[in-house]
Amino acid sequence: MSMARLPKRYVKFFEDFPEVGKAYEAYGSAVAEAGPLDEKTRCLVKLAMSIAARSEGGAKSHAHKAVQAGASAQEVRHVALLAAPTLGFPHMMAGLSWVDAVLEDEA
Repeated sequence: MSMARLPKRYVKFFEDFPEVGKAYEAYGSAVAEAGPLDEKTRCLVKLAMSIAARSEGGAKSHAHKAVQAGASAQEVRHVALLAAPTLGFPHMMAGLSWVDAVLEDEA
């Protein structure tokens, strides 16, 4: 993700605490490489977890990353729709609105 797309608070954190930021990135890389899931699948799973946590910033970030990793708009929207039976209609609607905002920006 380009620095222009990152939240200002996130960028500032990495500026203020570069060693912690490097450790955080290394931790994320280690977790990503610890299993058999490909990048697109990992992004879609993280999107689902972000929607479940009601994390708008996380959902938007992972929706963007999923598209960058090759996920189609239909796949990304399907992840949001899958939230309905497990998390409830309001969670799904929030997730779908976040995903749609990202997909509109990507178009």
